[in-house]
Amino acid sequence: MKKSKYLKNDKRRTFNIEKIFEHFLWSGRFLVLFAVVSSLIASFILFVLASKDILFTLKDIVYYLGGNHSIDIHTLVIVNIIGAIDVYLIAVVLILFSFGLYELFISHIDTAKKSEASSILNIGSLDVLKDKIAQVIIMALIVKYFQMVLNRAQNFSTALDMIYLALSIFALSTGLYFLHKSKSGHN
Repeated sequence: MKKSKYLKNDKRRTFNIEKIFEHFLWSGRFLVLFAVVSSLIASFILFVLASKDILFTLKDIVYYLGGNHSIDIHTLVIVNIIGAIDVYLIAVVLILFSFGLYELFISHIDTAKKSEASSILNIGSLDVLKDKIAQVIIMALIVKYFQMVLNRAQNFSTALDMIYLALSIFALSTGLYFLHKSKSGHN
């Protein structure tokens, strides 16, 4: 009988250790908060930087309208605004990343569920989060490419340069078509 008493105590100790470890392990998910908070801070910084770029572009427009016609304002404005859009898109990626990690590892965001705009935050798995982030990153890369093309457009001098531009636009359009088609197929 003494052996069975020891076995019972041993099982209780094992059960208690297991319970403590599982609680510790489950609490480890709160480490994700470092990534959530850091991503939100980085997103805020990028929003401020992109907005600063827009304000500097506005300053350039005011100088241009004031009579300073020494700069090509059209190209400058388009390139600067497209650059700001690119930075805004990256900031949005960081927000999606923050919300997605929080929802997947910590808790559902109750305030977001009450909002009409909460469908963008409907993230049920890491794969869905990766897909949403990948789509925004692809758009940011396309915008960055467009900005680079506009910067280099002044240097296009041959018909071959224009053919390359047309082919790159066609390739981007085809890629966007298939991206949209695959997104529509998942819904």
